[in-house]
Amino acid sequence: MDLKDKIIVVTGAASGIGRALALRFVQEGARFVACADLNADGAASTAAAAGKTARAFACDVSREDEIKNLIDTVEREAGPIDLFCSNAGIGFGGGAEASNASWQRIWDINVMAHVWAARHLVPRMAARGGGYLLNTASAAGLLSQIGSAPYAVTKHAAVGLAEWLAISHGDAGIKVSVLCPQAVRTAMTAGNEDGVASIDGMIEPEAVADVVVAGLAKEEFLILPHPEVLDYMRRKTADYGRWIGGMRKLNRRFHG
Repeated sequence: MDLKDKIIVVTGAASGIGRALALRFVQEGARFVACADLNADGAASTAAAAGKTARAFACDVSREDEIKNLIDTVEREAGPIDLFCSNAGIGFGGGAEASNASWQRIWDINVMAHVWAARHLVPRMAARGGGYLLNTASAAGLLSQIGSAPYAVTKHAAVGLAEWLAISHGDAGIKVSVLCPQAVRTAMTAGNEDGVASIDGMIEPEAVADVVVAGLAKEEFLILPHPEVLDYMRRKTADYGRWIGGMRKLNRRFHG
């Protein structure tokens, strides 16, 4: 995808990867970038830094009605959305003992927000001949997440949804990419710089944006800012039992 003159929406745009994506898309010549976030002041800061082609929107992606309103408003005021970056996400530690309310909240933000964006955009995009969805998941969605069952499970689901969308709607001109980084220096990783996710190093959000732009240009389904993840995936599929054993060693190292 050539980003020049495109109408783009980025959720989770107040900081981290979302902010870096919004700023980079403007640099690439996007005609309009909607910077959406629950943190309205943060979204406004990103839009101000991006310049006159960007605009801030307050949006709680855990609510379908707010995602629909975001899509409706952007398409009414700026035009048909070419690229929707469903980027907002949350994470916390723990396993099956996490409360039902916590499980439901992370499910709504890390999975259902992608579902709702697709529900309200795919039919429109298909009717006009195509469009692009970029869903931010995580390397945890391809591998796992030591110390957090809710994060691992929801990110696996996000990858599964992206696969399904690409398979089911590709013939209608819907392109899909899924972004799966390891550790990125964001609010989510603050205070845990030496955690398991940073075993291959922690990168800056701007570096992620560089990889995303390159991946979108090639229309790659799987966008990996940490190329080591592909090797880990191959080891996993080559010998699942051995891979589980290796992950148990990591678990003992970081949470033993």
